[in-house]
Amino acid sequence: MCSCGAAQNDRRLTSQYRESDSRVHSGSLRFSWEDCQNGFSVDMFLHCSLVPAVFIMVLLSFVQRRAKAQPFEERFPYLRGRFGIVVPLDFIGSLSNRWSYGFAFGAIAPSVLQLFSESYTPMKVPNWAKAFVYLLGALEVGVAYLPFFACLSTPHRTLGGVLGVLYTLMWLTARLYDTASCPSGKILGPYEKWIILWPFFLCLCFLLGRFVYIIVKAIRIHLHLQAEENEEDLHSHQFRYVKTLLKRPPERSEPKGWFQEKVYDWDPYFKFPNRMIGTSIVTFIGLYTMTLVDYSVSDYAFDRLDALKDSLAEIASSCNETDNMFKSLIPMMEEFSYVARKSWLATTIFASLTSVTYTFHVLVCYRKHIKRLWRGEKYFIPVKFHKPSPAVSVAAITRYSGWQIAFTLWGFVIVHFMQFLFALIFTYGIILPIQKGKFLSWLSSVSIILLTIFTVIAIVVVQIVLVQIFFLQDKLSPDDKQKPLALNNRKAFHSFIYFFFFYNVIMGLSNCILRLLVSGVVGTWLVSRIDRTIMQRGYESMDPGYNTWIGMIFADHYHSNPVMLSFCHLLLGRTVENRGPAETSYNTFNNTRGCSVGGRVRVRWLLLYTLLRNPALILLRKRKPQYNHDNQDPLLLARTITSQAQQASGLASNC
Repeated sequence: MCSCGAAQNDRRLTSQYRESDSRVHSGSLRFSWEDCQNGFSVDMFLHCSLVPAVFIMVLLSFVQRRAKAQPFEERFPYLRGRFGIVVPLDFIGSLSNRWSYGFAFGAIAPSVLQLFSESYTPMKVPNWAKAFVYLLGALEVGVAYLPFFACLSTPHRTLGGVLGVLYTLMWLTARLYDTASCPSGKILGPYEKWIILWPFFLCLCFLLGRFVYIIVKAIRIHLHLQAEENEEDLHSHQFRYVKTLLKRPPERSEPKGWFQEKVYDWDPYFKFPNRMIGTSIVTFIGLYTMTLVDYSVSDYAFDRLDALKDSLAEIASSCNETDNMFKSLIPMMEEFSYVARKSWLATTIFASLTSVTYTFHVLVCYRKHIKRLWRGEKYFIPVKFHKPSPAVSVAAITRYSGWQIAFTLWGFVIVHFMQFLFALIFTYGIILPIQKGKFLSWLSSVSIILLTIFTVIAIVVVQIVLVQIFFLQDKLSPDDKQKPLALNNRKAFHSFIYFFFFYNVIMGLSNCILRLLVSGVVGTWLVSRIDRTIMQRGYESMDPGYNTWIGMIFADHYHSNPVMLSFCHLLLGRTVENRGPAETSYNTFNNTRGCSVGGRVRVRWLLLYTLLRNPALILLRKRKPQYNHDNQDPLLLARTITSQAQQASGLASNC
C-alpha cells in the first residue's frame, strides 16, 4: 500500500489543479491584461470614443449635400440639402484608396477579434441575450471606427484629412500609452502587448501618413500647384483591357520570369476591389493573433501535463514496489508529452503557412473566376448557379468579408488539429519504432500493409490491361491514340466479369472505407476554402460558403465587366455629342430634374437668360400696348425690365 506521503502529494496535486483552474477562469489565458493597473481601460476608451466619432460623422454629414432636397427645407435656405448620407466606402465599384481602406480594416482587427471573446461582455447576461449583446457590440465597434473610413471617402478632402489626423492621433496615443505603461503579460512575457499589437500600430501609422498626404494634396490643388485627378483615370485599366480585345494577338508572347511562371503572374488589366484587400489584411492579422493564442494555450496545456507527470512520479516513488501502478504510466506520459509538444509546435507552423497560402490562393481564384466570367465562360460553375437570384448575389457581397475571415480562422484551428493527429500517427508508427531498434518488426508490419495495398492496385490495373488487350476492338486508324469503345470477344468478356464479381465485392468494401476517409480528409483540409465547395456534386447548394462565393463573383461581374462599362461609356459620350453645341451652352437650364415645370416655363427661363446677357435685345422685342407710350424713354424701359428680370431670377434661382 502507498504511504502517507502519497496522500500528501495527492492533496498537493489537487491544490495545484485548483490553482490552475482558477487562473483559467480568471482570464489569464485571454489577452485581457487586467492585472496591470495603469488607470486606463481599452474597453472604456472604446465606449468613450463614440462621442468624437458621432461628432465627426455629424460634421461630415453637414458638409455633404443631398442630390434632392425635401420640401420642408425651403424654410431654411442655408440647410437646404445638407446632412447627406456619408458612405464609409464603396464595396463594389470604387478602386481608389484601396490600400488605405485595407489598413483601416487592419486598424479595427483587434476589436473585431475581441468580439469572439466573452471578455467583451461588460456584464452578466443570460444565454438567450448573448446574441443581442454581440450585435450591440458589433454596432459599437462599427461606429467607433467609422471615422477612419468616412474621412477617406468624403469628397471634402481638407476637412476629412484634418479630422482623420485628429481621430487617428487620439487612438494611436491612447493605445501607445496603454502598451508602454503595461507591456507585459502572463502568456508571452514582458513584451506581450507589443508582440500582439504591432500590426495595429503599423496600420494606424499608415493611416496617419495617408491623412497628412490628403491634406497636403488638397492644399496644393487649392493653390493650383497640382491638377485635380479625374475619376475616370482610376478605371483606365478596364479600357486598356478592352483595347487588348480589339487588337490582334501578338505572334510571339513576351517571356515571363520565374516568379511569374511559378508563383504569381501580374495582370496590369485587373485590380482587386477594396473589399478583397481589406478582407485579406484582416485575415492575416487574425491568423497572426490566432497563432500566438494557439502557441500560448498549447504551451500552458503541455506544462500542466508535465506537472501531472511529475506529481505522479512523486506518488510512485513513495509507494511500495509490489503494488505500484503508476510506474508503468510515467515513461509513457513522458514520451507522449515530448512527442505531442514537438508535433504541436511543428504543425502550428505548417497550419499557419497553409492558411496564409489559402488566403493568397483565394485572391488568385477570384481574379481567375472574374476574368472567366468576363469572357462568358461558366463551365467551372455548377449549372444550377448559372443564373443566381439578384437579391442573393447582392446579399452575398455583404456576407463575404465576414464569412471569409471566420472560415479562415476556424479552418486554421481544424487543419492544425488534423495535422497534429497525422504527426502523432507518423511519429508513433514510423519514427519511434525505428529509434527503439524495432526496425525489422516495423518493416515487416509495413510490408504487409503495403503488399496488401499494392495487390489491390495491381488487380485493378490488371483488369484495365486485360480489357485494353483482349476486349476492345482494334484502332480504326493508326493515328488514333486509343482504341474505340467497342467490345470484342463478348463471351470471354462476360466470363471475365463473372469471375471478378466476387473479388470486386471484397475490394469494394475497402474502397468504400477509403473513399470515406479521403472525402473527410480533403473536406477538412479545404474547410477554409470558400471558393471551392466541400459537398458532393449535385449538393453544392447545401454549402453556404460556396453559395456566398458564387453570388459575390456574379455581382462583381455585372458591376465591373470592362466590356459593359466601355459600352455604357460610349453610349453616354455619343448622347452628349448628339445634343450639339447650341444645347450644351444651356446645359444648366436643360436639366429639369430638380423642377416640376413644363416646357413653356423652361422656354421662358431661356428667354430670360438671353435678355439678361443681352439687354439691348429688349428694345427690339414686340412690346405690349400698355408700355407703348410716346412719353416713355425706351432706354429707361429696358433698364427697368432688366432690373425686374434680375430680381425675378434671384428669387427663382433655386429651380
